Amino acid sequence: MFKSVKDQIWFFDCEWVPDPKAGRLLYGLKEDMSDSDVLKEMWKRGGATEEDPQPFLKTNLCRVVSIAALMRRVVPPEQNDGIPVKHHLLWLPRDVDDVAGRSEAAVIGTFLGAVGKFKPQLVGFNSRASDLRILFQRALVNGISAPDFCKRPDKPWEGVDYFARDNEWSIDLMDSLSGFGSKPPSLNEIAVCSGIPGKMDVCGDDVAGMWLGGRWREIVQYNCFDALTTYLVWLRMAHLGGFLTDDAYEEEQMAFNNMLLEEAEKPGMDFLNKYIDEWNRLQEAIENG
Repeated sequence: MFKSVKDQIWFFDCEWVPDPKAGRLLYGLKEDMSDSDVLKEMWKRGGATEEDPQPFLKTNLCRVVSIAALMRRVVPPEQNDGIPVKHHLLWLPRDVDDVAGRSEAAVIGTFLGAVGKFKPQLVGFNSRASDLRILFQRALVNGISAPDFCKRPDKPWEGVDYFARDNEWSIDLMDSLSGFGSKPPSLNEIAVCSGIPGKMDVCGDDVAGMWLGGRWREIVQYNCFDALTTYLVWLRMAHLGGFLTDDAYEEEQMAFNNMLLEEAEKPGMDFLNKYIDEWNRLQEAIENG
């Protein structure tokens, strides 16, 4: 269980695929070899089998294609208009039709720059071993400068540190839910059993094919769903840990639901209706036993 809840938290998730450029460079593959064939070769060298044709590759061999974050901010009483906590959904690439904006360097650089500027508490699921790790590794590969994000205090209690394990500026919910020697639950498992939307039609193994097919918008939407789910799982944990009273927990869920409904009415945001409908379906299923 985490020990602190900061006034500003970003619940984030990254999507990535094997990087064809890395495959060509490391394995001496021909330049005219299709990206699809390069990915197949990378999976083959990564231990692909008939049962597991897309094995998990080292994150440094993959490229980040999307980052989504649900921002939670505590608003002071004199400014909150009766809503003590506000939510905002963001994603990168912001414009999926902007070729330059969806480059890996632009996506990672924009995110790390924003994190370094605003210094939120970061919360993810398997984020320490995967999401944060790939962001750091691929920032290095892309020659990105992110001094504000990377700056570390001389002493743990003197400032924000996204690299240390002995503070809570970066929380991995999977770590909190795991036991020594036991297999940790997946985000999908813990979410669905809690009445929270998990995987819907798309799973992580589908992202590479979607990327090869140029289906950027679907990748971003899938990424947003995972960020929303990460937040709702955290919200349950915060309630369990006593950071939220029963009333505060219910009020925040309602505020979050209202935010989703308002956002879903905006142009290009109707995909959120799918998430809302699934949340309602799961809640009804649990209530009906």
